Amino acid sequence: MNGPEIHVEFAPELHLFVAGARRRGATALTTDGASTLGHVVESLGVPLTEVGTLLVDGRPVPVGHVPQAGESVTVRPVERPQRVPGAPLRFLLDVHLGTLARRLRLLGVDTAYESTDIGDPALAARSAAERRIMLSRDRGLLRRRELWAGGYVYSTRPEEQLRDVLDRFRPELRPWTRCTACNGLLKEATKDEVADQLEGGTRRTYDVFAQCTACGRAYWKGAHQEQLEAIVERALAEYASRR
Repeated sequence: MNGPEIHVEFAPELHLFVAGARRRGATALTTDGASTLGHVVESLGVPLTEVGTLLVDGRPVPVGHVPQAGESVTVRPVERPQRVPGAPLRFLLDVHLGTLARRLRLLGVDTAYESTDIGDPALAARSAAERRIMLSRDRGLLRRRELWAGGYVYSTRPEEQLRDVLDRFRPELRPWTRCTACNGLLKEATKDEVADQLEGGTRRTYDVFAQCTACGRAYWKGAHQEQLEAIVERALAEYASRR
């Protein structure tokens, strides 16, 4: 490139995405003189879903700004909590985030999940059609223009993933109201209504049931209840501490 030279500095929260040489403060970059600042930032590895304010010589500019020679650019991360239009918030998770999807559903968060790899174009199209926030660790997917909104999942550990998503987006929590298998809403059910799904021991031991209004799956306070309650209680406690 023989275009204008600018200087770019990334906030520490974004260093994960950029080459090591660009993690040490402002560094020089020669642009083509036509690309937008948003394109420049993404070409350096940072999905725009992770970018908050863009500053040029200290003043905010839109992603469509075309950098000029000598400008100093500062790239900041998204503010937390991140404001996304629409309520309650709805999410879409890719094939690699099944455990996170189940935990969000456990907390009553509307969470769609693709258990097979349907491809980035289809995921992005669904995000746009259903106005869902796309959550993924795939940077290429998060750079697709047709996404309605998106967020990078920074950790590979489900408990840290859940904590980060709740901290960033602050969705409304309504534990025990969604099916962890399909995301449908739950309703109270009698033992007779779910009898065909119960083993003999369960039928004798339990009397309180819920059933998914979408897939029909039955729920009761079984062997894993203590573990599930711990997840819910921890999330609610951390959520309350941020208010």
